[in-house]
Amino acid sequence: MKSTTARRITLSVVAVTTLGAVAACSPGDSSGSSKASGKDDGAAGRGAVHVSPIAALRSADTSTAEAHSARVSMTTSIGTLMSMKGNGTLDWADGLTGTLTLTYTGGTVAEAMRQIGATTMEARYLPDAYYAHMPDAYAEQTGGKHWIRYRYDDLADLAGGSGAYMQEQLKTATPNQSVKLLLASGDVRKVGEATVRGEHTTHYAGTLNVADFADRTSNLPKRQMDDLKKQLDEAGVTTESVDIWVNDKNLLVKKVEKADMATGTMTNTAYYSDYGVKTAVQAPPAGDTGDFKDLMASQGAAAGGSGSGT
Repeated sequence: MKSTTARRITLSVVAVTTLGAVAACSPGDSSGSSKASGKDDGAAGRGAVHVSPIAALRSADTSTAEAHSARVSMTTSIGTLMSMKGNGTLDWADGLTGTLTLTYTGGTVAEAMRQIGATTMEARYLPDAYYAHMPDAYAEQTGGKHWIRYRYDDLADLAGGSGAYMQEQLKTATPNQSVKLLLASGDVRKVGEATVRGEHTTHYAGTLNVADFADRTSNLPKRQMDDLKKQLDEAGVTTESVDIWVNDKNLLVKKVEKADMATGTMTNTAYYSDYGVKTAVQAPPAGDTGDFKDLMASQGAAAGGSGSGT
């Protein structure tokens, strides 16, 4: 495997492990789109106290934020770039921590990973950096190190604004970001009731148009609206549909997002369970860990010295 191939895969892992956490927690399968009738996952049909969608979502925002951790399973895809699924636990009590197992199921990223003999990767998220585990074939090209460390401060310098976007998203990702997006949409509606993985839930939906932010009377404070608009602009998002399912404890059980981005259409579905689950995570052994910034520098030098473009 030539150094430029290793470099390309290393950069791909930046995007995918970042997207794994962000997709699990914030902005899959589009069958839960806002056109759903409420019969998806089995209509519940139970009577409920009438609460306005805005009040219900504000309660869900608070309750989900205060739960601090959960077990997550999700699927996501972005145009022809990638499709993947992930499972694990995440904690957002003080920044993002946790572990996800990510499996690449399609797209150019999956093809790149097949070249090094692995389409499944463990990603560990810690307050200052995240770590991606790579197979032996990759380690042989990078000094024998199986783990790549991506410091959030280094991500801010990667690919200009997109790196800063990834850095901020990883520091602030929480499941209730989907609730905030729905509140920001100005298009909140109750779709119906449904049973999601055995739980009675209420389904809410809306469509967010980023261009309308400045003219909209928001259900969020202006600072939060400004932050959301900045994040969406930097991700190249123009419109996004958001569907969420909230259980009787005001906790998010499922979310589906579909966004039009500069790089193609992103679809994401995530399920949340076991709120409050323990999420202890440790950094990998230092002796088996290489720093992303150092790897990029050494691989860039090797590629320049070889004169090879592949």
